[in-house]
Amino acid sequence: MKRRTILSMEQALSLPYATLRFAQLGWRVIRIESTPSGDGLPGDPNRYIGGKVADDDRRSYFIAPNVGKEAIALNLKEAKGQELLRRLIVELDVDVFCCNTVPKRYRQLGIDYESLSAVKPDLIWAGISAMGPNYPDAPGYDPVIQAMAGYMELTGPADGPPTLSGVPLIDLKAGDEVYAGVMMALLERAETGKGSRIDVSMLQAAASWLITTLPLLDFNCDPSEITRCGNEHRKFIPTNVYPTADGFIYMAIGSDVQWRRLTEIPWFAQVANPARATNEGRVRERTAIHRDVAAVTRRVATADIAAAFRQATIPHAAINDIPAVREMEAIARALTRTRAPDGREVRMQPMAVDIPGAVREMNFPPKYGEHTRSVLAAAGFSAADCTSLREQGIIA
Repeated sequence: MKRRTILSMEQALSLPYATLRFAQLGWRVIRIESTPSGDGLPGDPNRYIGGKVADDDRRSYFIAPNVGKEAIALNLKEAKGQELLRRLIVELDVDVFCCNTVPKRYRQLGIDYESLSAVKPDLIWAGISAMGPNYPDAPGYDPVIQAMAGYMELTGPADGPPTLSGVPLIDLKAGDEVYAGVMMALLERAETGKGSRIDVSMLQAAASWLITTLPLLDFNCDPSEITRCGNEHRKFIPTNVYPTADGFIYMAIGSDVQWRRLTEIPWFAQVANPARATNEGRVRERTAIHRDVAAVTRRVATADIAAAFRQATIPHAAINDIPAVREMEAIARALTRTRAPDGREVRMQPMAVDIPGAVREMNFPPKYGEHTRSVLAAAGFSAADCTSLREQGIIA
């Protein structure tokens, strides 16, 4: 796979996650951050979130999404900084420019598709925003979009409050849409020679995942089908978390065949009756079934139930905490890694999919502005040019 160059004006998580996926392919990813403005810490606010790992601007929350990248600091509020950006795009033969600022700032900062594609017509441009360019002022934060897109309405106990997901799903979904869109645009460019523009709306991307709820509105659904149901499945019964003698186990019965297998296990024979033979019948008796199953499971150790479920081919899982997930053989073998400046190995999340030739051990994230001079030098700027630009406040 040809090595590509990505220039990304990025911060927070959604876009850094997208460009991380390109860095994992071995592509060159150069992140742009703003020059110091005098009010607040410079660059990406995520640099300063979490425990100190290496220094003040490389804290724990910043590390995983930003390994394998370079970092430059440009003042795009100034015309000279915008001119510099256009020169970088041409001289570095940038394939993709990305940003995740509010759309109303695109033209103000000279990062709009029209301005950048004018100097490099085959450029692929990708932007993430809360609701797309038709809503240029809307800021995009994962929890806000979780609320707006109905995710919180669908998450949590039926008798409890709306709840956030434990994972920033919408940030990651938006990043994946950039990744997929860029790959499609590269394929189209190979055929036509033309660049293209990709706009990812976090709200629309999130709503695309409402496939099991939103369409039900046109089927006169019961309100219970499109609201919180805790750990239950809305359709398949019994699917839930059940207490055991020493913890919890998750069980998912997805067919009548699996129900028969469950009730053939001696412990569970007592929960069967003719009315429960079909999922439709089980839906009508869902409350009683959950009560009856829990009465069985709470008397038996988790390991013993899991062994019986494996033998009967019943889908199930213990409720792993995050340390246990990292130790699972299927995950441990796939972890990506970096090495802190003091030599410590840092184990990180695996790639989404194993790809031959992908990079599994990546350089530690860059300090703020660490590569500004080297990147400008690669674009033909002299040391004297860089010094002058720094004195003018155009780079940092």
